[in-house]
Amino acid sequence: MGKDSNRRVTLADVAARSGMSKSAVSMILNDRPGSRLSAEAAERVRSAAEELGYRPNPAAQSLRLGKTSTIGFISDDVILTRHASGMIRGALDAAKEHGLTMLIAEGSGNDGELRDAVDLMLDRRVDGIVLGLMRARQLEVPTVPGNVAFILANGVTPQGHDGLLPDEFEGGYAMARLLVDAGHRRIGMVGRLLPAYGDLSYSATIEHRFEGIEKAFAEGDVDAVFEPVTAWDSTVGYDSTIEIMTAHPDLTALIAGNDEVAFGMYQALSELGLRVPDDVSVASFDDEVLAAYHRPGLTTAHLPYEEMGRRAVEMILGLRPRDRELLEMPVVVRDSIAPPRLQVA
Repeated sequence: MGKDSNRRVTLADVAARSGMSKSAVSMILNDRPGSRLSAEAAERVRSAAEELGYRPNPAAQSLRLGKTSTIGFISDDVILTRHASGMIRGALDAAKEHGLTMLIAEGSGNDGELRDAVDLMLDRRVDGIVLGLMRARQLEVPTVPGNVAFILANGVTPQGHDGLLPDEFEGGYAMARLLVDAGHRRIGMVGRLLPAYGDLSYSATIEHRFEGIEKAFAEGDVDAVFEPVTAWDSTVGYDSTIEIMTAHPDLTALIAGNDEVAFGMYQALSELGLRVPDDVSVASFDDEVLAAYHRPGLTTAHLPYEEMGRRAVEMILGLRPRDRELLEMPVVVRDSIAPPRLQVA
């Protein structure tokens, strides 16, 4: 029987080639239990399927099993954010490992866009949905049917949806403790958001980071100075560093709210004639790509975007408990921290 390249090979074709019934072919190719067919018959069917180029029909399988082996990934602006796109990479890798197809959509901007993105996924009968956020914040999410798993990566909802968050408290504590253990006792913090910018819709976790920092400062008897800001970017980092170092020239270390702030901090310290880490040590958060290429390399706490994406898919598959899980923010130690020149007793 010649194979028509324009026609999909069916179970009937495999049955005819192997000399077996359609039901027997279906049982073998779908690895259904309870078959009394011989190993020789199974091998004959599989050989026939390979010769003909048979591929299962996903639509037929989904109707039979009630599953599509498809999950949806909805982002806000994760797709366009270089240091957060790892979340999609982690989710894609996990989906591939488990034989799933992943559909990706963007739902940023407003509640209507998110609702449209969720409806798009539901129309395609996905088995589960991951909503991935660039910034860990609180938001309202549309209602999703109970038979569709819904996991929120890097965010929280008033309804308490299952999901994953970076462990900001432990990340902040570990970073501040690194400076304390190096001997620093006069430390400046550039990046605490002013109250108007620190609500849950902006960041649901950042206060936990500062709580961890403050715990380490208290343990180390640190005399700290906090410089509040209205945004996290290089310009704010530059301006705030000029202000805090001019007002407090005895500071021996600075913690930046994130790497963007730290990049501006480097520039400001250089213009003030201060060297990192000889004169002032610098620590930060996020572990953006450029953190490794600054000189000296920036010591920073890694935000586990890729791991959040991977684990979100595993939650949908039931391979991990569906709960609120905190992920470690490992400190990436580079060359921006050194003991202060004048050790404080």
